[in-house]
Amino acid sequence: MGNLEFSRDTVYLDTVFTGLSSSTHTLKVYNRSNEDIHIPQIALGRGESSAYRLNVDGLPGKSFSNVEIMAKDSIYIFIETTVDLQETDQKEFLYNDAIEFISSGHRQEVPLVTLVKDAIFLFPDKDEEGGIETIPLGVDEQGEEIRAKGFLLGEQHLNFTNEKAYVIYGYAVVPSGKTLTINAGARIYFHENSGILVSDAATLNVKGSLSENRENPINEVIFQGDRLSEEFENIPGQWGTIWLKRGSINNSFHHATIRNSTVGILAEGDQQRTAPLLQLKNTQIYNSAVNGLLGVGAGISAENLVINSSGQASVHLIGGSYEFKHSSLLNYWNEGFRLFPAVLLENEIISETNVRSINLEKALFSNCIIFGNERQELLFNRNENAAFNFEFRNCLIKFEDPSGEFTEDPLYDFTSEAHYSAIILNENPFFWNVDNDDFRLQEGSPAIDSGNLPTANEVPFDILNVSRLPDPDLGAYEWVKK
Repeated sequence: MGNLEFSRDTVYLDTVFTGLSSSTHTLKVYNRSNEDIHIPQIALGRGESSAYRLNVDGLPGKSFSNVEIMAKDSIYIFIETTVDLQETDQKEFLYNDAIEFISSGHRQEVPLVTLVKDAIFLFPDKDEEGGIETIPLGVDEQGEEIRAKGFLLGEQHLNFTNEKAYVIYGYAVVPSGKTLTINAGARIYFHENSGILVSDAATLNVKGSLSENRENPINEVIFQGDRLSEEFENIPGQWGTIWLKRGSINNSFHHATIRNSTVGILAEGDQQRTAPLLQLKNTQIYNSAVNGLLGVGAGISAENLVINSSGQASVHLIGGSYEFKHSSLLNYWNEGFRLFPAVLLENEIISETNVRSINLEKALFSNCIIFGNERQELLFNRNENAAFNFEFRNCLIKFEDPSGEFTEDPLYDFTSEAHYSAIILNENPFFWNVDNDDFRLQEGSPAIDSGNLPTANEVPFDILNVSRLPDPDLGAYEWVKK
């Protein structure tokens, strides 16, 4: 057997959860010589007990005999694994094996490496007929009930810890009158079309805390899809949403990151209640297929909030009452064309059959950055039949209008004291690295020292716990001289 060449020295499979199959990985084996190569045996080092599975040139198995590779040709080997951590006492470990290429007096191998994580799996039950448990989501315009796969969280699952990852299938419902608490360092992974739903009179408290190392946020609470291979790292729409239903109360997110959802947080308000619906502090939302934050008649307060990359508006507010302080509300969507801005304010709900006005009681943005890769990153849709109250104080806003389309619209008069004060218009904020969601400011940014002090006194530390006093910058990050 001559020397074979390989497309990889080592095959690193995905990080996988215990008991779940990895994605399929490929190894290409080359015969660069001018002669055919006969391989007496290709096999896994652990033999039939190996947790890896192979497919060699179209044939499945763990050991293969008399494999031929023609001169100047190649073959494909496809590799998968499923590892059960219940056989160990570890929360995660590296599982290793190797593909061995063996002939008389000659041996080559390609190592296989997989990180396996233990997890708590939460999913709907099956009924006696084998159907999967569902939950009601509401009614459609014809009055028909809408249902989705989901389940009520039991008492034993109302406190998510950082001891193991949580993998959720379908919608995990926080029952009425109950509180789901998620501790610092917890990791929550969602399967396709899954999420968390907080019922009427229920509460979700996400209690992440500051991590010393920005690159290793071990104390943050992280929500993302359950596809852990590198190719899915920044793919939007892998799961549903965190849905705060009308009537839920006192929900809060502290030091949380939400990635790759359809809608990061959907907050439905009940204007008959005075209790706040949602508080966001030091929270980041990235790569949402539709919206990062969607508020409908909601009451939301946010500080040190960062949202980027949404297929529609990153922040979409329809009626309700809102206050954003020192937030970076951005949309650098690069998955295709989009019609919607970073921030969209409306006071009407449009359906297939009617238009319903809803009061926008308050929308205050103070010391914020609203920017992105389209000309207009702030837009309004006003219905004259309902209140439409908004104000921007000390904000950097991107709104380019080269054709004068909005010149006569008073809502976009950025000199109007009724709605705007100390606005920086269309100046590049000079972020560190947009592609890596690093929205720290570079030296020379017009956002530096441009904030108002009263707001900064209410939020004296930035998202990384850097003091922004006495000269506050705009956005979630305070510039630090290197």
